[in-house]
Amino acid sequence: MSGLNAIFSPESVAIIGASNTPGKVGHDIFANILSGHYQGTLYPVNPKAKSILSVKAYHSITEIPDNIDLGIIILPPAASLAAVEEGVKKGIKGFVIVSAGFREVGGEGLEIENRIVATCREAGVRLVGPNCLGVINPIPTVSLNASFSARMPSPGNISFISQSGALCTAVLDFAADRDIGFSKFISIGNKADVDELDLLQFFHEDPDTAVVMLYMEELRKGVEFISTVKEITSGARPTPVLAIKSGRTIAGAAAAASHTGALAGTEAVYDAIFKQAGLIRADSIDELFDYANVFAYKQESKLGKRARVLPKGNRVAIVTNAGGPGILATDMTVSSDLALARFAQETIDDLASYLPSTANIHNPVDIIGDAPSDRYEHALRAVIKDNGVDGALVILTPQSMTNALGTAQAIVRVARGAQKPIICCFMGIVDVSAGVKYLQENGYPVYRFPENAAKAFGILYRYSRWLNREHLPQFAVTYEKDKAADAIARCLAEGKVQLGEMDSIELLKYYGFGLLPSGLAKNADEAADIGEGMAFPVVMKIVSAQILHKTDAKGVAVGIKNKDEARKTFREIIENAKKFKPDAVIDGVMVQKMAMQGEELILGVNRTSLGPLLMFGLGGIFVEIFQDVVFRLAPIYRNETHRMVQEIKGYKLLTGFRGRPPADIEAIEKAIISLSNMVVNHPEIKEMDINPLIVHGEGKGATVADCRITLEAVGAAKK
Repeated sequence: MSGLNAIFSPESVAIIGASNTPGKVGHDIFANILSGHYQGTLYPVNPKAKSILSVKAYHSITEIPDNIDLGIIILPPAASLAAVEEGVKKGIKGFVIVSAGFREVGGEGLEIENRIVATCREAGVRLVGPNCLGVINPIPTVSLNASFSARMPSPGNISFISQSGALCTAVLDFAADRDIGFSKFISIGNKADVDELDLLQFFHEDPDTAVVMLYMEELRKGVEFISTVKEITSGARPTPVLAIKSGRTIAGAAAAASHTGALAGTEAVYDAIFKQAGLIRADSIDELFDYANVFAYKQESKLGKRARVLPKGNRVAIVTNAGGPGILATDMTVSSDLALARFAQETIDDLASYLPSTANIHNPVDIIGDAPSDRYEHALRAVIKDNGVDGALVILTPQSMTNALGTAQAIVRVARGAQKPIICCFMGIVDVSAGVKYLQENGYPVYRFPENAAKAFGILYRYSRWLNREHLPQFAVTYEKDKAADAIARCLAEGKVQLGEMDSIELLKYYGFGLLPSGLAKNADEAADIGEGMAFPVVMKIVSAQILHKTDAKGVAVGIKNKDEARKTFREIIENAKKFKPDAVIDGVMVQKMAMQGEELILGVNRTSLGPLLMFGLGGIFVEIFQDVVFRLAPIYRNETHRMVQEIKGYKLLTGFRGRPPADIEAIEKAIISLSNMVVNHPEIKEMDINPLIVHGEGKGATVADCRITLEAVGAAKK
C-alpha cells in the first residue's frame, strides 16, 4: 500500500498526539475513529499515557510493534517535524497533519512546513495538511473518520475536497439533513504536498466515486490544472467535477493599463479555468449539492445494470399534478438553457386517451390534483418514449388523495426502461416522505422545489454538451518567433515598456496578423506623401509613448481623402497632443490605410499569477459600454477558440444577423490562436490590447486597426 491509498484506506493508523482530555483535538479524533467502527488497527501515541479511551498507548512511534500505514499528527510544528522524521524511519506510508501554526503564520512555521515536505518527498511519502480537518472514508470496508468532526457521514458515491476545515463540519451536517452520502471526504488545509489535482486524479480512478465536489479558495496552478482536469471530465470514463469558489472579486483589476487588464479580475481567471477544464461551477453550497445529487444517481436498466444517463438534447417534458409548480419549472427551463419539448401527435393522442378531459395534454402535462400513481405512470411513459423528448421532470404536490410512495414506485418502473434522464420534484416534507425515501433508496434524484429540479436537469444537459463537444482539426500555423524575440529585446534595451503602435505592429507582423499599410510621418508633407503612396483615404494617429488613449487627446482622425487634408490634419493632431500633454515626447503621426468595413472586436492579454489570460469580445467603444467579453487561459487551440467566439452575447452580429454579411469566423479564431502562441512564447508581454480588430466578410480575413502592448523584463533581464 502506498500513496493516497495509505491515507484513505489504511489498514493501520497511529494517532500521534492522542489525548485523554475531552475537547482536545487529539482526544476527539481518536474517539471519532473508535466510534466510527474503523475496520483496521488503531494505535494511540502519547509519551505520558498508558492508554487512550481504554486502548493501549505507545510512548513513541518506534515502540509500535506493527507496520503503520497512516500517521495522524496533532502536535505543534516543531514536534510535528520530529514525528514525521521518526515516522519515515518507521516506514509510515502517509501523514495527515491536523495542527495549525505552519505556512499560514509565516516565519518559523513556514520554514518547518517546508522541511516536513522535503522529508516526505525524499521518502516518497504523501502528506495531507497541515492545518486541516482530516480525512473520512465512510465505505463500510474501511469506516474511517480521522477528523475532528463527530459526524460520520453515510456511505455514498460523492467525494468532497475542501480547502476550509471549518466549512467541512457544516457540509457534513447539511448532507445528513439531505440524506446524501460520501465515498471520501477530505480537508486539505495548507496543501503543502497533496493538493486538489492529486485528489482529483485519485478520485477519478476510485471505483467508489461517481462525482467530485470541490470547495476552492485559491489555486496555485493554472495550465496544469486545466490539462489534468480536462482529462478527468472527458474521455471514455469521465468523472464530473463540481466546484464552488469563494471570494468573487475583481479587486485590483481597474489599476491595469489596458482594457484587458481592467476587465480581467480574479473571477475572469477562475471562470476561464473552469470552462476550459469542463468543471461545473455552483454559486452556493445548496446548489453544489443539487448538482452532485443529479450526477450521483445511476439509472437502472431492464437488465439490472446501473449507469449515468445524460440527455442527448435540451428538450424536456414536464409531468405535474399542479399547474403552478409546472409553470415555475417551465420558467426555470428557459433560464437553464432548456426548451419545452413539442410532443408528436401520437403522444398527444396517447395522453388524451388516458387522462381526464380536464387535464392538459400539452407540455407541461397537468394530470390534475387527484392523480393516482397509475395516471403518473401512463403520462410519464407516453412522454418519455416520444422521440422529441430528451428527458422528463416529474412534479408531485401532496393532495389528500396523493399516493407519494405509489407514484415513486411508478416513476422507477418507467425509468428502468428509459434511456433518458427522469428527475423528480416531490414538494413538501412529511406528506411525501415515503415517496422521497423510496426514490433515494433506489438512487433517483429528487428535489423539494421545481426550480432546483429544472436547474439540475440543465446541468446534466450542459455536461452532456461538454462530453459531446465538437472537435475541429487544428490550424496549420507558423510564426517568426526569433524575430519577435529580437524585437522585444531591442525595445527593452531601449527602455521601451509601453510600446507605441509602430513597435506593436512589428511584433504582430511576426505572428501573422492582418495589418494595414502604415508609415510614420515626421512633418505635414511626409504625411501627405505617405497617404498618397498608399492611396487615400487614410487614418492618422498621434504616436507618443506618453499618450496611450489617443482618442481622449483628439489624436485620431479618419477618412482623410487627399494631400491637403493630410497636411492640415497632421498639424491639428500635433497641436491637440501638445495641449493634452505638454510634456509628451511626440514621435510623429502614423498614417495608416483605412480598413475595409467590418465588425469591431477586441483581443487582449493580461498576465496573471496562474498564466496569461486571453480576452475576446466586442471591440471599439463597445468594450467599455457592454463589456461583452470572454476569457481563457493560454495556451488554447482551435476547439477552445471556437467555443470562445460563440460565447459572447454579440456572436449573432458575426453570423449575418438581419442582413449583415457573415463575418470571417475562421480568421477570428486564427487571430486568437496567434495571440495565444505569442504570449506563451514571449513571457515579456505583460498586457496587450488589439482594439479594434476589424473582422471582414466571410473569407476576407481580419485586420488590426490599433494595438497597445506593455512589456516587462523577466528572469535575468529583470534583475
